Amino acid sequence: MTKKVVIAGSVSLQTEIQYWKGFWENQWYYVINYPSPINKETFLDEYPKVHIDFFKNITEADILFVMNENKNGITWYLGAESFAEMCFGVSQNLIYNKNLEVILLQEPDKNIQSYEEIVLWLKLGWIKLCKKNCNFKDK
Repeated sequence: MTKKVVIAGSVSLQTEIQYWKGFWENQWYYVINYPSPINKETFLDEYPKVHIDFFKNITEADILFVMNENKNGITWYLGAESFAEMCFGVSQNLIYNKNLEVILLQEPDKNIQSYEEIVLWLKLGWIKLCKKNCNFKDK
């Protein structure tokens, strides 16, 4: 059965998002959601539905891949929205016994507000870092 992936990350990094989308699809994963720009003129009308759909897709995914690429001069940037999405994924596992793999591309910069929680979650095994070029496809 093909595993479903949701990609979280900064919507402003469309080149990187498309790279990771292609990466997962080339390994026969099905990418069911990823950050897509919303029209500025209809942003307030569209955002709630986009947000709800994104979280619903996290509940249906096998993997939540948090794409924390470099942004605005910050190494391995992780914004509040991506951290919230990661929290939601971890909560699904802790409360509802989901088997969602929460995978962070890289350990974020120590100046990121959520750094200490991420290090703790890594130690607890609640999340994992991408390793070996993210080649963890089940064999």
